[in-house]
Amino acid sequence: MTDSTTSPVRRERTFLGHPLQLGTLFGVEMFERFSFYGMQSILLLYMYNAVTDGGLGYDQGVAAGVVGAYGGTVYLSTILAAWVGDRLFGPERVLFGSAISVMAGHIALAVLPGGTGLAVGLVLVAFGSGGVKANASTIIAMLYGEGDDRRDAGFSIFYLGVNIGSLLGQILTPVVQTRTASFHIGFGLAAVGMAIGLIQYSLFRRNLPAGGRTAPNPLPATQRTRAGLIGVAAVVVLLVLTFTGVITAGRLDYIVTAIVAIATVGYFALMLSSPKVDPIERRRVLAFVPMWVASAVFWAIFQQIFTVLTIYADERVDRSVFGLFEIPAGTVQSIEPFFVVVLAGVFAAVWTKLGPRQPASPTKMAIGTIVVGLGFLLFVPLAGTGANGTPLLAVAGILLVFCVAELFTSPVGQSLSTKLAPRAFQTQMVALFFLSVSMGSVLAGVLADFYSADNEVAYFGITGVAAVVVGAVVLATVPKLKVLMEGVR
Repeated sequence: MTDSTTSPVRRERTFLGHPLQLGTLFGVEMFERFSFYGMQSILLLYMYNAVTDGGLGYDQGVAAGVVGAYGGTVYLSTILAAWVGDRLFGPERVLFGSAISVMAGHIALAVLPGGTGLAVGLVLVAFGSGGVKANASTIIAMLYGEGDDRRDAGFSIFYLGVNIGSLLGQILTPVVQTRTASFHIGFGLAAVGMAIGLIQYSLFRRNLPAGGRTAPNPLPATQRTRAGLIGVAAVVVLLVLTFTGVITAGRLDYIVTAIVAIATVGYFALMLSSPKVDPIERRRVLAFVPMWVASAVFWAIFQQIFTVLTIYADERVDRSVFGLFEIPAGTVQSIEPFFVVVLAGVFAAVWTKLGPRQPASPTKMAIGTIVVGLGFLLFVPLAGTGANGTPLLAVAGILLVFCVAELFTSPVGQSLSTKLAPRAFQTQMVALFFLSVSMGSVLAGVLADFYSADNEVAYFGITGVAAVVVGAVVLATVPKLKVLMEGVR
């Protein structure tokens, strides 16, 4: 006989088998990526198209360098956002404010004319996107306990949201821009997408972990004034250097490269020397060094989707579909996130199924770097096909290889940075990973200066081989890295 007063056991509500709060973060990141990649799909074209065609008329090489520097700045800004999250306001509050900044940036691109709109818009989007990326990853890590084998799968699901947004943004924004013959209307669509994501996040943010609303390593009140003065001084210096011609569009990619290099060395030195980092945590930080390098090399090739491969799609690819219609050059980029949307769930399911038997994170990242290098080498046989002579199907096949490489590298790298993070530097360790993306992004702009239709064999061949070599070296050091990682997989 049963006790009729006994309450039934309530099943925990989940999001695809993961904590329900993952859905809230999935949503805001999806719409942020819709706006970010939608805008970026037409950004380079906007910069180098003639003024009479609605563009800014920049030199193609300079425009590619600016796009690379902008991409690098997005991920460089994760340092500031991570520090603010760790030391001042907590990652959740910084994420919310950053999403507002992203929306404001897209509005500026849509309504402000010429170089003014470009400068204001890119600065707001760069710092806002950096804040969203650094702090969203930290909050996701809070959803899983130590040793929870679902963590890599959770980041893969989160990455699925990234690529759904990226896919839709890169399909719709170039189509809207082409149909209306207005780059500004295309940027306006990006602003609308971010507004939807911000509304969704505002409705459900109260359910996120309470720990995300407090700074894990708060800055003493006595130091806050000094930090504020340093921030103001940095802004003033940048403005002076810009107005005096020291910082120019042509030098921007090299300047950002130097800043990222200095910031990376400084971050590693800070963590390795901090008294708040114990010996085990210090060894884990050391283990992250070769994986940082592999990640930077991976992104230096992958981010050329927005520099060299945008030019390649515009000038070298036959974009007709069965002779019925021609897709915009910016939409060619959407092929890669389409494959990610299809395959991300498969990768997440495989990692979940394998559990503790899955390859270690350094192995995954090394494989990803090798595969993206092989993808670049596949462009070599296509050299010499002439203007708009490269079959769209061939490019789609190469972007499928890029997709596989990305799923081995990017969500795994984010997840690993949270697992190896010292307790006092949780969000800032994620920022350190994003510095590798920053370095790769800005190098994608630097390398674009060396590309031309006449040297495709050398360009794709040398960069592809370099990535394969770096990945192979990291793969050979995996046994030693496992020792340094002290049990973290």
